[in-house]
Amino acid sequence: MAMELMKMPQLGESVTEGTISKWLVKPGDHVTKYDPLAEVMTDKVNAEVPSSFTGIIKELKADENQTLAVGEVICSIEVETAKTDNENAGQVSPSEENVDAPVTRDVQQAAEPSRKARYSPAVLKLSQEHGIDLSKVKGTGNEGRITRKDLLKLVESGNLPKADEPSAISNSAPEEIAPQVNRQSSPVTNVTTAAGDKEIPVTGIRKAIASNMLKSKHEIPHAWTMVEVDASNMVKLRDNLKSEFKQKEGYNLTYFAFFVKAVAQALTEFPELNSMWAGEKIIQKKEINISIAVATEDALFVPVIKNADEKSIKGIAREIQELASKVKAGKLKAEDMQGGTFTVNNTGSFGSVQSMGIINYPQAAILQVETIVKRPVVINDMIAVRDMVNLCLSLDHRVLDGLVCGRFLARVKEIIEKISKDNTSIY
Repeated sequence: MAMELMKMPQLGESVTEGTISKWLVKPGDHVTKYDPLAEVMTDKVNAEVPSSFTGIIKELKADENQTLAVGEVICSIEVETAKTDNENAGQVSPSEENVDAPVTRDVQQAAEPSRKARYSPAVLKLSQEHGIDLSKVKGTGNEGRITRKDLLKLVESGNLPKADEPSAISNSAPEEIAPQVNRQSSPVTNVTTAAGDKEIPVTGIRKAIASNMLKSKHEIPHAWTMVEVDASNMVKLRDNLKSEFKQKEGYNLTYFAFFVKAVAQALTEFPELNSMWAGEKIIQKKEINISIAVATEDALFVPVIKNADEKSIKGIAREIQELASKVKAGKLKAEDMQGGTFTVNNTGSFGSVQSMGIINYPQAAILQVETIVKRPVVINDMIAVRDMVNLCLSLDHRVLDGLVCGRFLARVKEIIEKISKDNTSIY
């Protein structure tokens, strides 16, 4: 018999951790390859983790609602024969069965006793976030190894052994630390709790959202601009078609579909906004894949409409409906979240009239579509009541400048204002 270990998979671009929301197996259960083991929740997606082996569940290495870094072991499986495709399956070998053992270049070396301190990526991340001197921590893991639970207990108690110098926790050789720890995480602020205060645990999704937002704000120099658009013709066309469309197609023809189509069309003319910063170069993406923000009660997801410039308004409306339904049902898949090149956020759905969005890293811009409101405006020296909407653009100033963004917004404005029954096809 051989022991194989299942690790937390990476369930999307930029995903660094996942939360075990529900175990679907227990120790002693027999599983076959591809059977679901657990439901995992990230800021990107809710998904089932399938088994890479056939055998008996030996031990669950994490509790429900516990958050683990990508690559950490979630359970062990006893199989009849050792597998030879560990690397392809994304698993670790039996010699790495300690949950907190770091990834090393030599598996045999990891199995042998060593005087040099070795820490898992999760332990390193926690220690750096809280300024903990690991040399002063007594571990409860195998052979005294420091585990993630050891550090969480210290954090909860507030009795943190602080490092005398910033380098106090850097006791491992560079090749023994993977993945690279984000050193820009903000320290936890000590906040006192008074009588009547309510403490709400931070979920894995909320932690991941916080991490992504912090990364975007730390790395991207945000700039912001806005245009006012007369959407009266678009509103009139959509309102005239919505009942017939719903009866024929079975889903709603929303204002948002018109805006996404206009943005996709403008991106074909201003591809600079469909770009990403990559250090020494800027990558201008060929495909126009629009990320749309879909909110639940406690989280925000950004599924992607692929090749939006090639789709009709009807096709975009259908995808918006399908993706939103997947989010609400918890059935969004990892591939639904990948490949986005530009984000459009329907902030107007909850009444917002002006907002400054945080860019969806690593994209270069995000457009906020605000609520459509009737306002008096001056047209040909006369006052008329029109359906007006603000379009607010946040941009990465490393990639984009005001001139190209101004022209892009002007083009989106022009497309929206020229929508009419005679020159706009829904299909």
